Amino acid sequence: MRVVSDFPRKVMEQETWIPLADGTRLAARIWRPVDADDDPVPAILEYLPYRKRDLTAERDAQVHPYWAGHGYAGVRVDIRGTGESDGVLTDEYLQQELDDGVAVLEWLERQPWCTGSVGMVGISWGGFNGLQIAAMRPPQLKAVITICFTDDRYADDIHHMGGCLLADNLSWASTMFDGNAIPPDPALVGGDWFRMWLDRLDGSGLWLSRWLQHQRRDDYWKHGSVCEDYSRIQVPVYAISGWADGYCNAVFRLLAGLTSPRKGLVGPWAHKYPHLGVPGPAIGFLQEGLRWWDHWLKDQDTGIMDEPMLRVWMQQSMPPSARYSARPGRWVAEPSWPSPHIMSRSWRLTSGHDLRGEDGTDAKDGDDDESLDIRSPLSVGLYAGKWCSYNAPPDLPHDQRDEDGGALIFQTPRLEQDLEICGAPSVQLELSADQPVAMVALRLVDIAEDDKATRVSYGVLNLTHRDSDEHPEPLVPGRRYRVTVCLKHIAQQFPAGHAIRLAISTSYWPLVWPAPRPVRLTLWPGACRLVLPTRVPRPAEEAALRPFEEPEGAPPLAKTLLQPSQESWKVIRDLANDQTTLEVFHDEGSYRLDDIALDISGSVTERYSYSYGNYDSVTGWTEWQRTFRRGDWEIHTLTRTRLTSDADSFRVRATLDAWQGDTRIFSRSWDEVFPRDLV
Repeated sequence: MRVVSDFPRKVMEQETWIPLADGTRLAARIWRPVDADDDPVPAILEYLPYRKRDLTAERDAQVHPYWAGHGYAGVRVDIRGTGESDGVLTDEYLQQELDDGVAVLEWLERQPWCTGSVGMVGISWGGFNGLQIAAMRPPQLKAVITICFTDDRYADDIHHMGGCLLADNLSWASTMFDGNAIPPDPALVGGDWFRMWLDRLDGSGLWLSRWLQHQRRDDYWKHGSVCEDYSRIQVPVYAISGWADGYCNAVFRLLAGLTSPRKGLVGPWAHKYPHLGVPGPAIGFLQEGLRWWDHWLKDQDTGIMDEPMLRVWMQQSMPPSARYSARPGRWVAEPSWPSPHIMSRSWRLTSGHDLRGEDGTDAKDGDDDESLDIRSPLSVGLYAGKWCSYNAPPDLPHDQRDEDGGALIFQTPRLEQDLEICGAPSVQLELSADQPVAMVALRLVDIAEDDKATRVSYGVLNLTHRDSDEHPEPLVPGRRYRVTVCLKHIAQQFPAGHAIRLAISTSYWPLVWPAPRPVRLTLWPGACRLVLPTRVPRPAEEAALRPFEEPEGAPPLAKTLLQPSQESWKVIRDLANDQTTLEVFHDEGSYRLDDIALDISGSVTERYSYSYGNYDSVTGWTEWQRTFRRGDWEIHTLTRTRLTSDADSFRVRATLDAWQGDTRIFSRSWDEVFPRDLV
């Protein structure tokens, strides 16, 4: 990244408080031009629970001063109950959080250094609440940039996918369990820090328990899902994600669902800002953001709205790897979404395990009524990576040949010419199951000339949700059903000489929590289709696209490394005890934020295990440790969460312990059981 320190306007930084009507104070860090009182500027708000003073400080230091130096006020606000803000945070996207966000916009409008126009930017949580607040239509909010987000908190978020419970639900709950246990900084809040800490330890609760009480799409998940009424959003929206991220689908739904001015961008990245994007190439996102803000907040013609609605990174084929530094490819564009240039092409599955193109010349083989069975072992999914990839530790899917032995596979002949797809592949299935609750997992795989198998996209469906996420219904064992499973959006080239494989399994653990009991699926391949969104390259148009600039940022935050980070991702097969474990370890190391003399360290271990053939043995376990230290002030927290299940219920056991120095000042444990609701 190119570091920029010379800006058109000199920047000042301040820590301040935003008062709310109920007496609560929200902690804010603001970067703005020093002359903004005389020459007011629009504000760009990032509104997060992730602690502006420490845990996001490095990222914030390169983003908000950069925009401030170009004539904006960069505003980072800690949500109520997080960082140095008053209160206790008890869940995601509460109405209180959104109401507070509107109050922040109103406060910004009143500041003498602000023009009254505000944009909202954010990745993940910040991308969510930017859209959610936009749907409330506060007049101060003029534009949004939302990154790695969802518009649907049930169907396509870190909790569920295709009506299945994601293991990332446990992982994410554990991350917030850790974050909610950290106190505010005494250097800002003074002697009240200890009371505030105890309030958070006592009051934040175990979020995983709350989420397990809502296993289908109900009002709990509808709240904050802007897809319930896209028309509520009237401001311009720039929607951004990456192919390696869990949230790429929402970009396409938003482009199709909104009527306000909108743009979409999907790169090769994991869950990262595009100027920090890995796998690369990263882009000059801060410059691209300036073009968006200048157009909508300053009424300057930057040309950004004259460009195609959607730009995506068309990925070239790559050998499988759990981590990529970069993904070769090229930028392509579509004028709108859905695009008139994307054409559906289908392949028929056969009982001989072929994928046969339906181009009008492929006659039926007379085997349409033949069936195939599959009952997958729980090992299918050990090499799937995470639902939401950060590309660190290495969390992308590895060689799919390790997965295919437990799946039904169907494959095309070797391609005679390149084939490109852009959009959401889908699979139409005719099937039956021998259990009332079952799932199906589908993987689209690129088979290289040396037979290495790289997962391109995937999808899962809880078959009880075949007609509705809100009103699931059990299967009738033995009855034939027709279902369609949508896979994740992707832009991918399959080169000539490669083959396309479709793999179908009845489990995908630990990415997805398994069905209550082992399931045998019967498939009638002659009635099944793979449908791919194909795209013909348009070289002249692609060559004319405005290139993205190289990544830039303001000078990095001064930081002293005290202990380097460590990471590992291990599959452990204990054949003597028929025990298999996926172990993920990430030690963030230890470092000092020099400007506030604060030492920070943290580590997380996750283990997902099962005993061979025993569905009741499936277990997810997480442990977070966190330490903050300044001089003789030191705090330490330890959180552990264990999720197990049997055919009838989920069981959550968790512990929270906190120390000040050598003294344990808080300890609590949970042991709760929740009935399975057709999951």
